[in-house]
Amino acid sequence: MSHLNVKVAAIEQVTEHVKHFTFISENGEKLPAFSGGSHVVLALNINGRIHRNPYSLMSSPLNTEHYGVSVRKQEMSRGGSVFMHEQIKVGSRIQITYPVNLFSISKLSHKNILIAGGIGITPFLSQIVDLNRMDTEYELHYAYRSPEHGAFRQQIEDMCGERSHFYVASDGQILDFYALLSKQPLGTHVYVCGPEPMVNAMIAAARDLGWPEKHIHNEQFTAPQAGESFKVKLALSNIELEVPSEMSMLEAIEEAGVDAPYLCRGGACGRCELDVVSCDGSIVHHDNYLTNAEKTGGKKIMPCVSRAKCQQIVVNL
Repeated sequence: MSHLNVKVAAIEQVTEHVKHFTFISENGEKLPAFSGGSHVVLALNINGRIHRNPYSLMSSPLNTEHYGVSVRKQEMSRGGSVFMHEQIKVGSRIQITYPVNLFSISKLSHKNILIAGGIGITPFLSQIVDLNRMDTEYELHYAYRSPEHGAFRQQIEDMCGERSHFYVASDGQILDFYALLSKQPLGTHVYVCGPEPMVNAMIAAARDLGWPEKHIHNEQFTAPQAGESFKVKLALSNIELEVPSEMSMLEAIEEAGVDAPYLCRGGACGRCELDVVSCDGSIVHHDNYLTNAEKTGGKKIMPCVSRAKCQQIVVNL
């Protein structure tokens, strides 16, 4: 996959746990164009091993002099967010992928409902720029834990005006998905990004209310989880390797020198999907892409986030 070399031009402490990073091109040229909802994958050298993490672009698609991403510090993470918060400084150089959009606004929608939970607000900042430019009808509904967790609220109010709605849990304000979605006109599309329970609840409400599947959009990047080590045989490459407990299957494949495909590295896009030839145990699925039937069938795996509980799994790569 092609990469861009950028350096950190500015860092802003947005909330106690969220930092915003501004990147500019190392060579001083404009960065590639992107559309609202796009993300990039950052390559971070942590203790000699490359960690690749996806982050939504929050900056304006109308200005590619710089890119902006925000990172919430997750103490229970594998180190990527902690590294960004504690080690990345102004002037640090980072390699990133070209922007990819898996969460774009539908050009056919008559109205758009944007629903964000916590740090899930990030992809909507660039989407709002596109929506304002297209003069398309929309509403933004942003739920967060307490006032100090309401990252970018003032910016959102400035950009959206009366189209923005806020729900602060500590004040007893709850976002009722059924009430919100039941009163929307035909042709409306809904987009949600946030914690998994919130995303699942919104999707369930939309389906219960009879919304067409193509009108329901979500984005949730799943972080790789630790697990028992296991062996992988790449049938086409004739390579055998071990996946340590703290490393994802995709990372182990890359460590072995194999250029495996990916786009999101969060179990959402399907680009890294591999066919399973055999497995002498079970597959532990963590992705949001495969259907329940495909997961039960045991013939496919998303190596970016999923693992196997076995002695050896054989895949076509």
